Amino acid sequence: MTGMAVASSATRPGVDEGTLPHSIEAEQQLLGALLTNDQIYDRIAPVVNPTHFYDPVHARIFEVAASRIAKNALVTPVTLASFLEDDEGLKELGGASYLVKLAGAAISTFAAKDYAQLIYDMAIRRELIGLGRDIADRAGKVDVESEPRDQIVEAEQKLYKLSEQGKTDSGFQSFLRAVTDAVYVANAAYQRDGGLAGVSTGLEDLDKKLGGLHRSDLLILAGRPSMGKTSLATNIAFNIAKSYRKGMLPDGTEGTVNGGVVGFYSLEMSAEQLAARVLSEAAEVPSEQIRRGDMTEGEFRRFVEAAKTLESCPLFIDDTPALPISQLAARARRLKRTHGLDALFVDYLQLVRPATAKDSRVNEVSEITQGLKAIAKELDIPVVALSQLSRQVENRDDKRPQLSDLRESGSIEQDADVVMFVYREEYYKEREKPGDDKLEEMAKWQEAMERVHGKAEVVIGKQRHGPIGTVELSFEGRFTRFGNLVKGYQQGSDSF
Repeated sequence: MTGMAVASSATRPGVDEGTLPHSIEAEQQLLGALLTNDQIYDRIAPVVNPTHFYDPVHARIFEVAASRIAKNALVTPVTLASFLEDDEGLKELGGASYLVKLAGAAISTFAAKDYAQLIYDMAIRRELIGLGRDIADRAGKVDVESEPRDQIVEAEQKLYKLSEQGKTDSGFQSFLRAVTDAVYVANAAYQRDGGLAGVSTGLEDLDKKLGGLHRSDLLILAGRPSMGKTSLATNIAFNIAKSYRKGMLPDGTEGTVNGGVVGFYSLEMSAEQLAARVLSEAAEVPSEQIRRGDMTEGEFRRFVEAAKTLESCPLFIDDTPALPISQLAARARRLKRTHGLDALFVDYLQLVRPATAKDSRVNEVSEITQGLKAIAKELDIPVVALSQLSRQVENRDDKRPQLSDLRESGSIEQDADVVMFVYREEYYKEREKPGDDKLEEMAKWQEAMERVHGKAEVVIGKQRHGPIGTVELSFEGRFTRFGNLVKGYQQGSDSF
């Protein structure tokens, strides 16, 4: 692999060598190998893509070749020439004869992956140099509106993108690439138990309605106080974390094949309080008894055993109060880089601070929701953000929440891919209890209480990729636990 830059000037006139690392020779050799044996594509595709080529003509040749291979079509200098006959850059190099030269000087296909790795490494080095120059330029400009702390967060974000995806800015991508990604997602759902495209919540009926928690989605879970927002969020987070399993992915890399690593921002409760809720559910010991230490020997034993079982559970809690959205994003990136991250929970949205103070609360919430959506897309994970509802719910006869009840609803409703509301009619019925002397009303009230006891509803008010509707769940207040609701026809069966 000697003469990286020297070889390029002899074979590629008009290219400015500059100081950026590159190897035109490696690109020529790799393309030549591909033109003589397109079977090597499967070996090099996980390593290199068109954006990694230094020479734009080489990038276009590789993209056309990849497109034809995806259609099981033949890739040779002859077949590619007809697709690139109008390419001005290729004409400068000799047109179809350049493709023939590439094929004629091809290396052994055995070394193709090594050349692909070299091309990838050079591309990353160029991106690092560009990023470093950009950071230095911005740091050199003394600007009141560009604080050093913000520059650090921004630099970390760009470095994270570079480490995860190999490029700081993907720009436009071909429809072929997008279609291929969509097929991979559909195939994963087809292969997975239950046919879920996303991460399972552990609640069957909710999974059927949502298809699991989808990557890059922002999901809002809203409700009035005491409806169980935090309980449902911790239940889902715990279900995901306890079913976490690593394995081999279809592309040959190692990753999460079930469940996932979960990050939980608890801006309202301490990490210890949140852990107590999870342990209450796992050990089936009421959370108030855990707080007071009022447990029987059997309950304490269950509590300790549950704690031991959950020691290795990949659930990470950050209870820093009033966290700015920029810091929230930076910490999420760090968690994904160090431990992995498959789902992120934020409890709750109104307690997150904007990066900079705005002239109105609506604009601040808009920045926060847009920031959460950006995190979901950047880290390619579902982000579940809890949200408070306005008091206007209490003024209606039907207390079921709706989209207009969201505080600062415009931005939240607009940016979210899914909006869900937690509603427990039992909570309101309990407060309608008549006096003991009103026997007839008391009988009706007791009948109504029996109907709604231990039940909760998750009302899906918006779903970008699926239907809206209501999902019924069971709710055990003593353990702050939501579960799958046993339907009448399932009584006595083993399906629950």
